[in-house]
Amino acid sequence: MKAEQLHGRWAARFTPAPPGLPAQATLVLRRHAEFSESLAGTVSRALGGGAGASSHAAQAALAGDLDEGMLLLDESSDQVSITGTWNGEMQPGSCGRVYQGHWKDTSASAAPDAPDVAFTLTRLP
Repeated sequence: MKAEQLHGRWAARFTPAPPGLPAQATLVLRRHAEFSESLAGTVSRALGGGAGASSHAAQAALAGDLDEGMLLLDESSDQVSITGTWNGEMQPGSCGRVYQGHWKDTSASAAPDAPDVAFTLTRLP
């Protein structure tokens, strides 16, 4: 697969929900403005203002790559620091429409021993 094949809208489901964040989010991936073989985009979450969500924005920037089948994205709520990382791989038989992996909260509000949270990305129509 090439990064351009991931351009579009994706539904993310976390199992379990990250502390202080909802169990669902929407990603929009597109071509990176500076690096044509890379990805850029946004992740949007419906934040309820709960504890632990203070370092995460309702919409955060994404940037990353598809490297040998691995989807590697960095998330930034403030356009400066990395507040989350996404590492996943395409699921066999999904024709590139489903990725599974782990999200890591790297924000200032994350516990030092914050666990990785499993996610599933599914392409939206």
